[in-house]
Amino acid sequence: MTKRFRQLFYHLFPSPFAIAIIISVMVFFLALIFTQRPENAVSAYPIKILEYWQTGFWELLAFTMQMALILILGHTLALTPIFNKLIGQLTKYCNTTAQAALIVSLFTILLSFFNWGLCLVFGAIFARKVAERSQQLGKPLNYPLIGAAGYAGMMCWHGGFSASAPLTVSGKDHFLINQIGRIGIDETILSNMNLVTWLCLVILIPLSLCLLGKMVKDKPFNLKADDSVVESDSVVGAEKFDHYKLPAIGLGVIICFIAIRQAFNTPSDAGLGFIDLNYVNFLLFGLGLTFHGTFAKFLKAVQTAVGGSTGIIIQFPLYAGIMGIMKYSGLGAEISYAFVAISNQTTLPIFTFLSAGLVNIFVPSGGGQWVVQGPIVTEAAQTLGVSIPKTVMALSYGDQLTNMLQPFWALPLLGITQLKAKDILPYSGFILLIGSVIFITNLLIF
Repeated sequence: MTKRFRQLFYHLFPSPFAIAIIISVMVFFLALIFTQRPENAVSAYPIKILEYWQTGFWELLAFTMQMALILILGHTLALTPIFNKLIGQLTKYCNTTAQAALIVSLFTILLSFFNWGLCLVFGAIFARKVAERSQQLGKPLNYPLIGAAGYAGMMCWHGGFSASAPLTVSGKDHFLINQIGRIGIDETILSNMNLVTWLCLVILIPLSLCLLGKMVKDKPFNLKADDSVVESDSVVGAEKFDHYKLPAIGLGVIICFIAIRQAFNTPSDAGLGFIDLNYVNFLLFGLGLTFHGTFAKFLKAVQTAVGGSTGIIIQFPLYAGIMGIMKYSGLGAEISYAFVAISNQTTLPIFTFLSAGLVNIFVPSGGGQWVVQGPIVTEAAQTLGVSIPKTVMALSYGDQLTNMLQPFWALPLLGITQLKAKDILPYSGFILLIGSVIFITNLLIF
């Protein structure tokens, strides 16, 4: 069954870039059909939607750079001798596909509870190192399954300490403060429902992937090795500065010191909220400089890593354009209203979860999705007498669920592992099924 499912994806699934184009066209026509046209621009509404797309196209430039850097700097760190040694110790226990799937997914999911950016980079690098070791030993391995295991944390992150929606409503001046007040993380991230949900994820997903690893067929693969990071012998004049250890290590230590100091100076009631993309990239930059030891080695590693970021750079603007249509045309709100209209006190969390999963396919951003759906689902929760914190977490669960089908967030992993989206999607789809059962069950029980 797994083989047939995988073959179906191989025949029907195009490249991630083509998927972004197809989704863009779908969203254009959905907005044209289901959203309200301005009275003074009925005939020109298709042009108006294209303008929404153009407006949104450039709204994620800063985020695109952040994601490109997290991929490049994370990969650069992976090329350091110390990181290779640390990951190498873990890969020694990944001798079969089943063992590797269990260990990679377990560590990735554990890290996702603390920060989604770290989890994404770590999972990708860990999966690649497992594959490199397997290739060196001449042992066949189901590499796509290991890649999916390294991506599993992206279905768990929105219940952790980097969760967009729960952290947003815990702020003192969030945009819904007058409607729902301030909701602390003790009611969302640290609630009994979320802790039980997360415990189920960290146990059941690795075990399920381990069982799947015993059933799928291993096969050889050809993984292109990273270029070795070496210093040139023909260094003259001022170029020698790039090969001195003191400047690079000194700057790296200073950057790491600033990052660590920020962590200790953050108020205790803020938890780990200070860990955002900028913080992760800043820390990765410092660690990369420190562990490479010279500017020359660091820059050589960056040059090796930068090729994997092309998918992010060229595709993220397309998804930003999709978000522009969803936001400015009101299509995202229409989807939410459609689910709310058929909800009652019992089903609202489930329909919020399902609508969030659907909207995430078109708006693959936790923060952006909360802006679109948050006002609608919280108003419905107040009207029906449903717990606001539970509604927030239902939306968070739905947002993270369909990351397993949306290749947007898989781009960093695909760049590092050299896998294709259609390689991992049959297995990430399996993870989605396990997650769906866990999320819906806990939303009904609590």
